[in-house]
Amino acid sequence: MKTNLRIRGLLITYGIYLVLIALLILFAVLKPRAFLSPENIFNILRQVAVVGIAAAGMTCVLLTGGIDLSVGSTIGMVGVITALFISPGKGWGLGIPLGLLAGLVCGLLLGLANGFIVNKLKLVPMIGTLGAMTSVRGAAYLITGGKPVFGFPKGFEIIGQGYIWIVPIPVIIMTIMFIITYILLNKMRIGRYIYGVGGNEEASRLSGVDVKKIKYFVYAYSGICCAIAGIVLLSRTNSGTPKAGTSYEMDIITAVVLGGISISGGDGKITGVIAGVLIMGVLANGMIILGLSDYVQRVVQGLVLIAAVAFDQYAKHIKYRVTQAGAGTAA
Repeated sequence: MKTNLRIRGLLITYGIYLVLIALLILFAVLKPRAFLSPENIFNILRQVAVVGIAAAGMTCVLLTGGIDLSVGSTIGMVGVITALFISPGKGWGLGIPLGLLAGLVCGLLLGLANGFIVNKLKLVPMIGTLGAMTSVRGAAYLITGGKPVFGFPKGFEIIGQGYIWIVPIPVIIMTIMFIITYILLNKMRIGRYIYGVGGNEEASRLSGVDVKKIKYFVYAYSGICCAIAGIVLLSRTNSGTPKAGTSYEMDIITAVVLGGISISGGDGKITGVIAGVLIMGVLANGMIILGLSDYVQRVVQGLVLIAAVAFDQYAKHIKYRVTQAGAGTAA
């Protein structure tokens, strides 16, 4: 019995990587030439970059037991603000550096606003950030009048379309954000506080942790990650549209939960999130190669989210039983 529990525990810990390998093998067998080509592999990585960058921030939010449903709207708003600052024709033409700074500040302020909603207004994160999602999206339409902002100086497209050797720059940016998040969660004191708040908020408060500051931090960090993702998306599409990032919140949350971050907080690793992001990318790319329609893809993505949440609940049950079994052995 105890052996079976340990085996289940190992499958829960490493199952996400096995799923990724299984998907790679499946699509490689079904469409070997199309799927295994170097161009397609880098295309998968490029396509998941925006979701991956935002997922790094969402990971920290979920680890505290919160959630940020406004990530897609933040990506869209940052794209609009950055475009207006940079575009000489449709915007204010203030230059690329100032435009990038404005986009980052915009993401930071929107993240802090979510922290204020959760900390000061005491709203449930899902409800508070849902309201922010709608308001920010509406504000993006008001600012632009519903029209796209385009016409950027030469060189701006490098951020979203350029390469360093054969590696797309968006993939490099995504990798850097994952490394920063790994260091933040595993090598710094604030990482322990983030896990602690998600695991037991009251115990963290009693031990001297400023829970409100931690929540402000994770929402601000999520906002910055979304800002970087929004800038990458803007550079890739060369158009700042208020609808950019629509429905991205579903892909981002699915990737993070699929990667093993508990929706109730306090458990999970960023390495699993990387695998979750890659699974979402491989799955979407593989279905396109197989000729499945966008409607089918949405059905599959929804089912994946349901399965990820159900698996999260099952994993917590198994981990509890493994812990109890270990305590019984020690006794």
